Amino acid sequence: MSSKVKVEAPSRSSSKETIVQMVGITKRFPGVVANDHIDFDIRSGEVHALLGENGAGKTTLMNILYGLYQPDEGEIYFYGQKVRIKSPKDAIRLGIVMSHQIFRQVLRFSIAENIALHTSLGLILSKKEIERRISEIANELGWDIDPNAKIYQLSAETRQKIEIVKALLYEPKVLILDEPTSLLSLQGKLELFKQIKRLKEKGLGIVYITHKLDEVLAISDRITILRKGKKVKVLNTSEATKEDLARYMVGRDVLFTLTKTPSKKKGKPVLEVKNLHVLGDRNEKAVNGVSFTVYEGEILGVAGVGGSGQRELAEAIAGLRKVKTGEIRILGENLTNANPRKIAERGVGFIPEDRLVKGLVPELDIKENLILRMYFKPPCRKGLFLDEDFIRKYCDEKICQYNIVAPDLSTKVKFLSGGNLQRLLLARETSWNPKLLIAAYPTFGLDVASTEYVRKLLLKLRDMGSAILLISEDLDEIMMLSDRIAVLYEGKLMGILNAEEATKERIGLMMTGTPKEKLPNKTDKDT
Repeated sequence: MSSKVKVEAPSRSSSKETIVQMVGITKRFPGVVANDHIDFDIRSGEVHALLGENGAGKTTLMNILYGLYQPDEGEIYFYGQKVRIKSPKDAIRLGIVMSHQIFRQVLRFSIAENIALHTSLGLILSKKEIERRISEIANELGWDIDPNAKIYQLSAETRQKIEIVKALLYEPKVLILDEPTSLLSLQGKLELFKQIKRLKEKGLGIVYITHKLDEVLAISDRITILRKGKKVKVLNTSEATKEDLARYMVGRDVLFTLTKTPSKKKGKPVLEVKNLHVLGDRNEKAVNGVSFTVYEGEILGVAGVGGSGQRELAEAIAGLRKVKTGEIRILGENLTNANPRKIAERGVGFIPEDRLVKGLVPELDIKENLILRMYFKPPCRKGLFLDEDFIRKYCDEKICQYNIVAPDLSTKVKFLSGGNLQRLLLARETSWNPKLLIAAYPTFGLDVASTEYVRKLLLKLRDMGSAILLISEDLDEIMMLSDRIAVLYEGKLMGILNAEEATKERIGLMMTGTPKEKLPNKTDKDT
């Protein structure tokens, strides 16, 4: 084959130089064809969005380009020359860099130490110079990042920002962003978009992997859509609509908004939080005097910019973080500083923001993770032994019900895609109709169809009588699902709004420190 490759039909970006051409890429895993003869190209000065459902093969395709996987078939060309990318080191040498959706960070190391460890910079630059460059890039993005902060002390949002900063340190020609905004606040997203446009103007080719169709329409030039490992559509963004993109991804129409029926009359209090004070990982006041109640049959949404105490609040209620002062009562029982198992046995489900660190056990398989709540008691156990027949039947049912895509039940969780990790966690925490569900970013990393499913599931649980504490930075999601909305600012509760009195403008003011009692009156112009 000639070293020159024919590019796709001209588009509005056709004058741009092709940096990377992937031709006929095929990758098989046991029982799964992840990529089936896919062609994909990246051009200078454009953002090429890569869309598809969870398990469609997006991340696998980019992992091949980045050298993490080797293709079973197909070829890769870099500026028209055939190349073989055997490892990330080869990719980086060419100028191809990837920011990963799943964090690759050592928790006890600082940000600077992690970046030195995971890049070649630690061999050629001093620690002081690495810290300077981290601060420089973070400042350009409008992000406040301390290079000496330990990873375990950081919110998931900050940890995601680190992955993006790390990628930009290489000054790449091709930048692959895998779900870059999943945990970013609105301000963080806007700053990132501004920098993406700046990088595009400098001639970078950017691959943007996401499930957020509004972002794709706002930031990209072209869109390639995968479904079940195959390429189904390539189109210019100017020709695309949100509804069409969802239909190509899923094969059917998708609901982007849900009609929420009013909550039935409030039942009894399920969760009572009284004057709660909780310290963060750096001994700072993360939750400062917060009080609220969640009742049977309602969703209380918690809004706030990243780092406002949401993580610490959720972990304290779930028993994963000590309460300094204050009280947590569940169904009338004081469970302040109770251990996680005791709290779980009282009917509390927990979906943490960091699913692989505090939600799932990466080295255990799917079956073992699904039964973590119940392996020690009937019906999972018969006497001293596990009932393997029951466990397999139960797990097969949950795999089917929650549409978890994996070769088999013995697959280790660390090998699942981000969306399948989230579905696995949801299956374990919601399938038994919990009395209280603490849901932190429950649609993080999910495609449009799965997001629709999860939102319907939360409303179904509410209607069945569960109390739900929903933590999200997606204001559309908060307003769509919540019966009441609590807003945190720097660890303090700014107030609680009923759904009918909440608008984005009012919530936004509270997120920046305006107490509820000082809000302007709602007008007909508010949305």
